[in-house]
This record gives sequence, C-alpha cells and structure tokens, in this order.
Amino acid sequence: QVQLVESGGGLVQSGGSLRLSCAASGSVSNIYEERWYRHSKGTERELVAALADTGQTNYAQFAKGRFTISRDRSKNMLYLQMHQLQPEDSGVYYCNAATSRIEYGPPPDIKYDQFWGQGTQVTVSA
Repeated sequence: QVQLVESGGGLVQSGGSLRLSCAASGSVSNIYEERWYRHSKGTERELVAALADTGQTNYAQFAKGRFTISRDRSKNMLYLQMHQLQPEDSGVYYCNAATSRIEYGPPPDIKYDQFWGQGTQVTVSA
C-alpha cells in the first residue's frame, strides 16, 4: 500500500504559478511511475505529467513548456511546478503512484496496483 497526500493548490491569477507537492508513504520502494492527473469541470480526469523511475518524463500537450514534474527521492516527494496558468487549468489535481511487486507463488507473479491521493484544488482566475 502507498499513501499519497497532495498539497499546494490554491487560487492564483491568470499567468501565475503554483507548485503542487505530493508526499508518499508506505511501500514507496514498489513505485515505478508517478503521475499527476487533473479533473476539470465538464471533462474526464486527464493525465498531466508522468515520471518513471528511470527518470523519463511524459507530458500532456497542454502541459509542455509550462509544467515540470520532479521528485525528491530522499523525501519521498513528488512535485508539479506550473507556470503561465490559465483559467482552463483549474481543477482538482491528483497524485498517482503505479506500483509493482512480486508475489512468490508458486508460480511467482507480478502484481500491479495504482494509488491515488485525495486531490488538491487549483483555481485560476481570469
């Protein structure tokens, strides 16, 4: 099990910046990828950015050039730095952790899980 707690959301003016944080605890050594999602009114939850344990990153088109995902392994923290925020960036931002673990059978098997934080609200005013 992995527990995730987001923070850093709030109200910001158009063009402003915010940094979201996600504190991970529990079986963090099983995490192979961490992600930020968001859920805006009238839309489905969508991927914002992902960071694999290899260091490879992946960004949604709307996030490229404005958002940066990063982590501090020593603190088990994940971050999302957001610049040039626009009203359409408003929504609830969720931290997500994808894990894998070996179950020693027989036969041995790899189990995959995903864990979610409670979300943090980001509101960008025009």
